[in-house]
This record gives sequence, C-alpha cells and structure tokens, in this order.
Amino acid sequence: MTLTVFLAVLLAAIIHASWNALVKSTSDKVVAMTAVTIGHAPLGLLAMPFVPFPAPESWKWLALSVFAHTAYQLTLALAYRLGDFTQVYPIARGSAPVIITIVSVAFLGVTLLPVEYAAIGLICAGIFCLALLRQTNGLRNPNAVGAALLTGCFIASYSLLDGTGARAAGTTTASAVGFVAWLTVINAAVFAILIGIINRPALRGAFTEGRKVMLLGGSGSVMAYVLVVWAMTQAPIPLVTALRETSTIFALFIGMLFLKEGLTAGKLFATILAASGVLLLRFGPSIF
Repeated sequence: MTLTVFLAVLLAAIIHASWNALVKSTSDKVVAMTAVTIGHAPLGLLAMPFVPFPAPESWKWLALSVFAHTAYQLTLALAYRLGDFTQVYPIARGSAPVIITIVSVAFLGVTLLPVEYAAIGLICAGIFCLALLRQTNGLRNPNAVGAALLTGCFIASYSLLDGTGARAAGTTTASAVGFVAWLTVINAAVFAILIGIINRPALRGAFTEGRKVMLLGGSGSVMAYVLVVWAMTQAPIPLVTALRETSTIFALFIGMLFLKEGLTAGKLFATILAASGVLLLRFGPSIF
C-alpha cells in the first residue's frame, strides 16, 4: 500500500467517523440517515457529466451494492437508536474487516503477507475491545450488539461488491468515481422511495430539520467513500477496509469530546491496539 493510498484512506476514516457522529447526535436517527442518504445524490449528479458511464460488466455489482447499502443504512439507524455511539460504531465497523478478509482469501484469490494478517488482527482486536466495554449507563446492550453485527455484515457485503464493481467499471480513477456517482444517486432514490412508503414523516423531516445533516453528512459520506473505492482499485480490498475501520479511533475521541461519552482506561488500551495495527499495516511490509 503506497503512502498516497494510506493517507487517502485515513482521511476517509476521519470523515466517516464525523458524519456518523452527526447522525448519532440527532434526536431521530431515521430522519438523519434519510437525510444523509438523499444528500449523496447532488454530488453524484454533479460528477456524472465528467466521468465515464460504468462498463456493463459492473452493472450487476452496482445493483447488488444498492441493496447492500440500503440494508446497511436501515440497520445502522436501528443500532444507533439502541446503543451508544462508542459501542455500536466499533462493532459495526470492526466486524467488517474480519468477514472481508475471510471471504477475499477463501474465495477471491487474494493473498496477504503474514505481517498484514497480524496488522489486521491488531486493528480488529482493538476495535472489538472497544465494543465489549459497557455503555455509559454501566450496562451491556445485547440488542444494540446484534443490530451492530448485522450492520457489519452489510458493510462487508457492500465493500466487496463496490471494490469488485469499481474494478469492473474501468481501469482509471475516473471510472471508479463514475461507479460511485451512479451508486450514490440510485441508492438515494431507492432509499427515499422506501422511507416514503414505510415512514413518510421521516422523509419529510429529512428536508426540514434534517437539512444540515443532509448537507454536511451527505457530502462528507460521498467524499469519504470515493476515496475508499478508489483505494480499493489500488490496493487489496482487505487491507483498505481494515485501515478504513480506524475511523473507530477517531470516533472514540469524537464521542468523548462532542457526545460526552467519556474516556476510560479500557477505551485507551483498545485505541492503542488499533493504532499499532495501523502502523504495522503501513510500515510492516517494508520492515519485515
């Protein structure tokens, strides 16, 4: 993984943690998630005239990805209704690299160095240590854990689908951006229609009290994901997804500073574990 790809994924992680904290901080998580998802569309529409149309080989991956993203957005909103940000976010994000690594190595022919396996293991260990901590009320929350794990399954699904689809869409950076542009616009339309059917007040709310979230969260989410999908065309998908989940480290400090969820010795230890994995992922292959 080159330094450019490494830094791009870290920037995406910071942006991702920030928009998720914005959703968590709102009173109605469905309204906020609807606003973020619809907020994807403007940037996608703006990009479309300047990027290639995705190659036909990528269309099936695009369709499957829209389904996976929609399911992810619904389950994430549910998880945020049930649990703390610093509990739900680590579980959802931390489970995805494990699933992706297993699938990529077992079925997609991806090969990794032993040091890269060790780095992924450290990152995941740190994230899951965060996940096992109690909530701010001192209690465990199995319902939130279950919803977060289900969210992680959909994260793994769309990561694999998008990485494969972006590569099938073409060989250039513009092709990857074109794939994401069409994905965001179609996903926004599908999600808006679905919410309009099952929760029409939430759809209306996305355009009223959710306007700030739509602008900031929607644009931030798209920019972060463009960086990640581009990185997936430049480096192995398991490495990119593992590094992206360092957003949990940034989420820890955002939760402490802005959501007042507190910093404990356990959270600090878990963060050091994950940060060690990040450093090993970047510098380990050249050292070992």
